[in-house]
Amino acid sequence: MKSEEVARYLKERPEFFEQYADLVAGMHIPHPHGGRAISISERQILSLRDKNRALEMKLEELIQTARDNEVVDERLHRMTVALTGARDLEVLRHALYFNLREDFAVPHVALRLWAEGGEADLAEFREASAEARAFAEALTSPQCSHQAMADTAEWFGHDPEQLRSFAYVALRQPDTFGLLVLASEDPQRFYPEMGTHYLRHLGDAVSAAFSRYFRIG
Repeated sequence: MKSEEVARYLKERPEFFEQYADLVAGMHIPHPHGGRAISISERQILSLRDKNRALEMKLEELIQTARDNEVVDERLHRMTVALTGARDLEVLRHALYFNLREDFAVPHVALRLWAEGGEADLAEFREASAEARAFAEALTSPQCSHQAMADTAEWFGHDPEQLRSFAYVALRQPDTFGLLVLASEDPQRFYPEMGTHYLRHLGDAVSAAFSRYFRIG
């Protein structure tokens, strides 16, 4: 008989193990990690231990993920408080860049705003191309990429070719009035498949904070 036939026979006839209990108890099989032969019951115990170890590792992974998320939640909360409490536009700009750099370790940040009432001498209010504005308006959720979209690479000034990953967050209140771009030299910092849950919350906080200083639409 082939091994598949034996396995199918035993599966279809579980009473076999009751009828031949002595035979089963006396059978020995190779240890899964080599060495001596062990009984079926002992092998079963080892199998259960392996499964338990795998479950423990999965639990530890889930606990670590929860802890990491808690840290991000706390940092995002701290940033939201700082943005909300900013007394003027200059303090708001500083709070945004400071928190992204210090709390989230984002090395490069670019922001463009095209609402009425902006201060023309600030980099954030420099003219954004029609292509960049159309890209922002088309974003239904934050988007991560390994290449700069539209002409946004130019927003980072010197050596933009060194940047390897980007995250794009449209600012809305409710109409689109700006685009926040995070960038890094690390290609794995922002990648297309990554979740954007926190980026979306970041966009909401930044949108609400900046919309207080000029008219939208």
